[in-house]
Amino acid sequence: MMRKLRVAAVSAAALLALTACGSGSPTEGGTTTAPAEGSEPAAAGELTPIEVGVIPIVDVAPIYLGVEEGIFEEHGLDVTLTLAQGGAAIVPAVQSGQMDFGFSNVTSLIIGRDAGLPLKIVATGPQTTGDGDDDFAHIVVPADSEATSLADLEGKRIAVNTLNNINDSVISEGMRQEGGDPESIEYVEMAFPDMVAQLEAGNVDAIGAVEPFVTLAEAAGGQRVYGQYAEPVPDLSIAAYFTTDQKIEQDPELVEAFTAAMKESQQFATDNPEAAKAVLPSYTSLEQDVIDELTMPRFPQEHDVASLEKIAELSLDSGLIDAIPATEDLIVQ
Repeated sequence: MMRKLRVAAVSAAALLALTACGSGSPTEGGTTTAPAEGSEPAAAGELTPIEVGVIPIVDVAPIYLGVEEGIFEEHGLDVTLTLAQGGAAIVPAVQSGQMDFGFSNVTSLIIGRDAGLPLKIVATGPQTTGDGDDDFAHIVVPADSEATSLADLEGKRIAVNTLNNINDSVISEGMRQEGGDPESIEYVEMAFPDMVAQLEAGNVDAIGAVEPFVTLAEAAGGQRVYGQYAEPVPDLSIAAYFTTDQKIEQDPELVEAFTAAMKESQQFATDNPEAAKAVLPSYTSLEQDVIDELTMPRFPQEHDVASLEKIAELSLDSGLIDAIPATEDLIVQ
């Protein structure tokens, strides 16, 4: 489905600020968001300081909104949000205790658990809208492409941000469901900010993009052909906030407070979608015209366990893990 778009100029810095893949270290100093104007801060000494590793993408808008609105303060937490390029930097920081909590896609957490890392989901993150025509992730083809469906991309080159992870897993599953051969797809690893230009240059046949790059690709004339999050796995929960088994065992009250604050923040973002968009400039460099056109994820309070188990099955089928971890080892329920 094509939408009428106001083409906005987005600087390279804005795009690079939204990179959600690859390695990289957390940015120095982090970002602590002040409570909302008019909120009553707790007395000095009552708040417990925590550090949370996040990625500068639309998916984490609720946690920024929750800090800004004073939700975390209400649960006794003084939050420092530290930006990192991706989970490759966040996971070791949480493991070492440098950070208390982190944000990652579920496939990476499943792979980590299978490899023996003591990581567990404590709060959910973004979920697909469930609308194959209007989700925050889509496969986009050039304007002159003859492809009108995922099946038409059999044997083609599709860009994904990271090989052997959530995006190629769900695209392959979608191809399988559409009756095509997933083994025929040639996946090309490519950072999200590079995808639109590489698609226009003809270096790939399609891109597996997320917002804002879906919107930017359409502004450049691209056409959506498949919602890789919305269509193959019903109610797909894409990412989550996690910590270590040790943190859960040693400081259960802290973990419970964080989980409760995240649930409230997710609900606040759901109830106030314009506020969720309005917080984006506080940690990204997106232009307002692009923000206005974005499709945001859903922000549920509870992780969809069935979708988590399905992603684990796809990870096993793809050879990413040797065995499916027990659900209770993946998520605090």
